[in-house]
Formats: sequence, structure tokens, C-alpha cells
Amino acid sequence: MAQITVSDLALGYDGQVLIEGLNFTIESGDYLCIVGENGSGKTTLMKTLLHLQEPLSGEIRFGDDLRASEIGYLPQQTVVQKDFPASVREIVLSGCQGRSGLRPFYRREEKALAEENMKKMGVMDLTERCYRELSGGQQQRVLLARALCATRKVLLLDEPVSGLDPKATSEMYRLIEKLHNEGVTIIMISHDVTAAIRYATHILHIGRKVFYGEKDMYLQSEAGRVFLLEHEEEVQHDR
Repeated sequence: MAQITVSDLALGYDGQVLIEGLNFTIESGDYLCIVGENGSGKTTLMKTLLHLQEPLSGEIRFGDDLRASEIGYLPQQTVVQKDFPASVREIVLSGCQGRSGLRPFYRREEKALAEENMKKMGVMDLTERCYRELSGGQQQRVLLARALCATRKVLLLDEPVSGLDPKATSEMYRLIEKLHNEGVTIIMISHDVTAAIRYATHILHIGRKVFYGEKDMYLQSEAGRVFLLEHEEEVQHDR
């Protein structure tokens, strides 16, 4: 069932168009990787899907009883965010804010959900630790647990392995793949071409050329061939 349908979408800032004529559909259980050149509008698309930014034109429709507030989001971290002085438990629980609304406290079931997701992400032993004292890989697992508190349907991940060492990168991809195998729809921006080829079911390439389709079709497309040629050394290293 289609969870998100994008029709003739145009994105940009202050009337300046970054991309237009964008059309694609995300089905329940898809693993979509969004790739393309820097500045092509990938993060802008993420923010538009979350209703954090309005499109210049076009339409986004949600199906499968999905609402924008039910989409879990793992953004790229700023330096200030990495230094946030809160406990792991507080960070993860904050993912339940969409459920609690204006209520100034968390219910028992919300605390149980946060604990469940901390266990799932392997950070239960860090619950009382200060977030800013954690390694980059640990912080990303905490943020993934937080995002899971908002949804069991769709996760939007903006460069989730940026700045991580190889071991932490491998662990993060393993956790994301596990969530996908459990039925969570994954939408991930990535500069990691090898990860897109390895894990994605579908590719959305935006830039000078636009492509949307299954991974195998992307590998045969002009947009895919050109992009992969530019990253050939990275792809060959992974094979």
C-alpha cells in the first residue's frame, strides 16, 4: 500500500527552484535511498516530507493511515546538538512528544516504549549517561531509538553514518536493515553509493538528471551509470 505519493513536486527557497517535476511513490516496506549531487535538494525534500517546509508547488499525499507527525526522523547532527547536556533516557523519551501532545509528563506506556527501543538499539546500559559524553556511534543509536518512539511505520534518515568510523558505520547499517526486515519503511539520504546499492529496494536520484525506480533499474539507467562512474573507486573497493 502506498504510504507516500509525491506528484509534480517543486522544491526550493525564496522562490528559487532547486528541483521540479518530482514524482514518486513509496510503498509500505520499501527501502528508498535518495542520492545525488550536493545541493541538489535532498535534505530539502526530507523537510518537505515532514511538513517542516512548504513545497513551491505540487502535492504530497499520505496513505496507509500515515500522518507526517508519525514519521520518525533522524537528522544530521550539528555540533551544538552533539554537545546536548541531557541523559540518554531523556533524549529517547523526547521522541514520544508527538504522542503526549501538550501533556507535561510521560505515561507508563510511553516510558515502556522508550525502554523497548533503547533495548532494540543496544543502549540500555547507557540510559543514565550524559548524551554528550557518548561516542558518535552511540549517539546515532540513541537518536535512532528516539526516532522509533515516534513511529513503527516510516523512518527518515539524513546521512545516518556521517562522521562515524567503519565499525560504527557497519553497526548502524545493520540496525537499519534489521528494522527494515521487521517491516519499517526506510527513506535514507546517503552519499554512500555502496550502501545504496547493497541495501536499497528503490533509488531516488535527484540532480541534473532525476530517476526513481527499483535498484536494478537504476544501475542500468543513464543517471545511475554516470553517478556510479563518478564513484567507481568507492564501488570497486566494496566488491
